Parts: sequence; structure tokens; C-alpha cells
Amino acid sequence: MCPRCGARHNRPVAEPTPPPSSIELLLDPDAEAAVRAEWDALAARGMSSLAGHTSASNRPHVTLVARVALASPPPGALAGIPSFPLTLGAPLLFGSGERRVLARSIVPSAELIGLRETLLAAVGSGDDAPHTAPGEWMPHVALSRRLRVADLPAALEVLGGDIRARADTVRHWDPGTAMITLLAELRQP
Repeated sequence: MCPRCGARHNRPVAEPTPPPSSIELLLDPDAEAAVRAEWDALAARGMSSLAGHTSASNRPHVTLVARVALASPPPGALAGIPSFPLTLGAPLLFGSGERRVLARSIVPSAELIGLRETLLAAVGSGDDAPHTAPGEWMPHVALSRRLRVADLPAALEVLGGDIRARADTVRHWDPGTAMITLLAELRQP
């Protein structure tokens, strides 16, 4: 039976594709607070912001890999990795049309690239989301998912300069089950 109209059709009904899960790098508490302050500043001016998404899963993060049916790496695969500095740099836009994703770029470092390579080796290859596929990865921290292009000048006014951060924790987020799994707490220097 067709879920849209209730009729019986002679063609199979496609199952909905589950949302991709992701493995994410979280920031130190001070950097997380700085990003949340930018979320709040956007919201206070009536613009789209991630401040409105209040679930426990919504934290400032860098997506390292995202795909449907993403398995966690084997236990210990990320053990012993030290924390390292990150710079949240210039704002950037993703997408096309009237609304865009507004994000802060992450200046790639050898440590960040090394963490990602270690992770990809641990989880194996798969059907990665375009923004995390090898050769297409653009590390960033999202500020807004549906910013109106017309609001961009005002949005840029509320953003501060670069944010100095430290890589803190790696987690696996599975939106299909709403499960957050801690994978590694990066060793502090």
C-alpha cells in the first residue's frame, strides 16, 4: 500500500534512507562556550542559529566522517591520541539558494589530518557524505543551518575573530537511535 495515497500500486515502495551517523571531534569547554556565544548572538538578532536546537547531542563539533550505517572504530583505535590546538577561522557558506549553512572554517593541521586518517583506517571505507568523503572533506564548525543569504552581512557583524581551541573528545552520534557514544578523550599535554 502506498504510504502517500493509500492505493495499491504495482511498483515497490522505496524504504526511506536512514540519516547518516557521524564521528565528531568536540572542542574544549572555553571554545565550546565561544561558539555557543556566537549561536546566541545570531539568535538574539532573529537569525537562524544552532542555539535553538537544545538537545544534548547538539554541541559545537568538527565532523570527521559521516555515513549511513557507520560503525564505531574498534575499542582502543583512538587510544593515546593527544589533544592538539585548533583554530576556528574565517566564516564560510555551504549550499546554494536562499538559505545556506554558515560555519567557521577549521584551519587544517597535521594533528587534525592525522586524527582523521587514523579514524578512517579504523572504520574502513564506505559511502561517505559528500562533505566528509576523502578528497572532499572541509573541516568546519556549523553556526547556522538555514541562514538567509540576505542576513549574511548582519551575521558577519556578530561573529568575533578567530577562536583558539583544543581538540578534546571524539564521539559517535547516531541520530537513528539517538545514541551518543564516547570514543576517546584526547590525552591532555
